[in-house]
Amino acid sequence: MKNLLRPAVSLFVVLTAITGLAYPLVVTAVAQTAFPEQSHGSLLRNAAGQTVGSKLIGQAFSEPKYFWGRPSATSPMANNAANSGGSNVGPLNPALVDAVKARVAALQAADPGNTQPVPVDLVTTSASGVDPHISPAAAEYQSARVARERKLPLAAVQALIAAHTEGRTLGLLGEPRVNVLLLNLALDQQAAS
Repeated sequence: MKNLLRPAVSLFVVLTAITGLAYPLVVTAVAQTAFPEQSHGSLLRNAAGQTVGSKLIGQAFSEPKYFWGRPSATSPMANNAANSGGSNVGPLNPALVDAVKARVAALQAADPGNTQPVPVDLVTTSASGVDPHISPAAAEYQSARVARERKLPLAAVQALIAAHTEGRTLGLLGEPRVNVLLLNLALDQQAAS
């Protein structure tokens, strides 16, 4: 038994040192050297230099002068990255139907003159519950309201949307998207200048 125990304990100590200490330290050093912004959370700052969020996590905007992101499925508060996950409510569940109807009604109440169809990503949550992006169609749907609230020409708001529309990853993966926080920061910066 003693002949088996010593090699097992030695192997446990060596593998713990490699996988528990050396490997995480090397990965952290490489990440901070090669990808410093991402390794520190992709944090965004406003014009005053204050950290306002991460470009990887959705933010809750409710004022009509801002673009609104996807609804969040996290609880107890919206866009809680520590509780990331979808709602797990299926498409036939009456709770989902009721939630979507309520979200459509809220969007229509915020902009009664808007007769465009409501884009699906403005009324449904993402799989993570903290998606920071909306589709260009969802941004366009909100553009008239934002322009009116900020007293900006619609064309100026649409130009900001176009400037902040990201293409497909590597030209093939995913769909074009707009980061809501980056777009709203650009609106605030334009208003300040």
